[in-house]
Amino acid sequence: AGVSISSPVKKANLIQYTLVVGLLSLLSGFIVGADWLFWIASVLLGGALLHTSVMMILRLTKIQNHTASSRGMLIALIALLMTVGMALYMTATLGGLIDGSLYVAIKKAHYSYGLYGWIALLIISISFQTIEMFYVTPPYPKAVSRYMPSFLLITLTVTMLFGLIQVMSAWIMTDMLLAIALIVYATLILVRMSQRKRPLADATVWFWRFGMGSLIASMLSLLLNSFVHIEALSSAMMILFVSFALSILFAMFYKIVPFLTWFHLNSQGYFTAPMMHEVIHPKTAKKHLWIHVATIASYLLSVLLEPVMVLSALLTMLSFGWVAYQVIRATELYRDTQESGERFDMG
Repeated sequence: AGVSISSPVKKANLIQYTLVVGLLSLLSGFIVGADWLFWIASVLLGGALLHTSVMMILRLTKIQNHTASSRGMLIALIALLMTVGMALYMTATLGGLIDGSLYVAIKKAHYSYGLYGWIALLIISISFQTIEMFYVTPPYPKAVSRYMPSFLLITLTVTMLFGLIQVMSAWIMTDMLLAIALIVYATLILVRMSQRKRPLADATVWFWRFGMGSLIASMLSLLLNSFVHIEALSSAMMILFVSFALSILFAMFYKIVPFLTWFHLNSQGYFTAPMMHEVIHPKTAKKHLWIHVATIASYLLSVLLEPVMVLSALLTMLSFGWVAYQVIRATELYRDTQESGERFDMG
């Protein structure tokens, strides 16, 4: 978005380790049921996420001329801030600090803000820039890029306020409205992908397609579940939504890591800097695509056949292990080039 953050490595490490310990405390709290674990989770998770979101919001508000992406990211971070605030209410209730009379209403608003207002909205906002830039597609309709982020946040906020009084009746219509909006968005992305000027479809294109297909299927499950209320549909909706988020995350990963590795080494003057396909080969990304598809398919099957969950867990470990290996390999290439690579003699 054109803003800079001082000491990024130091801040990233601080946030990363705080999140890890806080997350382990939260999970342990649910397993053990000890109040003090929820207190630790509140301090560590809440502190890390609040610090990060406020820091980025303050920087984004200083931009004088916003793009659709930067404006959308700002709105998504506001949604994250509200998501964390509601999470702190819930952990305070679980930790016995407050009576939690609004727990059910806050819980529904919490994961609605998290799914739609943070995850989906952040991906939508970033896609305003990356889809056109990476894949040379026609630009988004201005009505979508300008108004969709605000529409999502305002809809969530109004429903949350009504939901404090009537929880489920307030959210039924909103869930349907948001589902339709996200189906329209995903369909638009698929159409734009078919109109790209670079006809070659690499693995990242298929990650985007699979992600958008998962989002459409997830929202259709949500719409159907609004009428028939089948537990399996709720599970499928969540699995497919996670598939949507992870698919886009992996698509961006395979674009960004090779590019930044090459870009930074090249800008430092190393003419022996590895090319992008040498950092992560396109065939490596394609293999991961199939692992990811198999992982999601196994989770969907486990809704009907619970023992399949063991296979799902193993495939999940393989999928993220695959990503971890690519990060480690890119880091080693980067350091090796800095240690032994040849640089331009600038005199």
